[in-house]
Amino acid sequence: MKNISLIVNAILGVAVIILFVLVLGNNKKSSTPGVQFGSDSTQTVKLPIAYVNVDSLLLNYQFAKESNETLLKQQEDSRLDLNVKARQLQGEMAEFQRKLENNAFLSRERAEQEQNRLMRKEQDLQQLNATLSQELMEVQQRISEELRDTINAFLKEYNMDKKYEMIISNTANDNILLANEGYDITDEVIAILNERFGKKKK
Repeated sequence: MKNISLIVNAILGVAVIILFVLVLGNNKKSSTPGVQFGSDSTQTVKLPIAYVNVDSLLLNYQFAKESNETLLKQQEDSRLDLNVKARQLQGEMAEFQRKLENNAFLSRERAEQEQNRLMRKEQDLQQLNATLSQELMEVQQRISEELRDTINAFLKEYNMDKKYEMIISNTANDNILLANEGYDITDEVIAILNERFGKKKK
């Protein structure tokens, strides 16, 4: 009876050891996303999420930089054009005032005609300013939409391999107050986007 008990215990002991080895071996080879084993066999968990620093992206993505430069140049050109017209109008108004004070107009009717002309010119200048501002807003909105669409389309394609459950945008630490740097994919995204943009320009 003792011999049978010893044999059963030995078989159970061997079975437990085999089961332990099989389970431990499977865990170490586990391909479960987000689970990694450190050198000391402690399990660490990395969530399947990432974030992109939008400020850094806009500063370093070549398409964003060139689009911003184009917009700034258009703003500068509009401002110069308005300034030239405004200075010209100021000169004409100063000349009108000088003539008025010196009774240089042939008649009151002629003075009123000149005053009305200058008022229309001032209104036209204000209208031009409003039109140019509206055009610049539309250009800025178009560039923003194009940039957003480009980045969103890229991230969908990029994530086909990466398999993130979520990619978050972070602007001036508004969305993420603190995060492990391992979740930051900004540099990688910028590098690939710039490489693609460079190929498109050739």
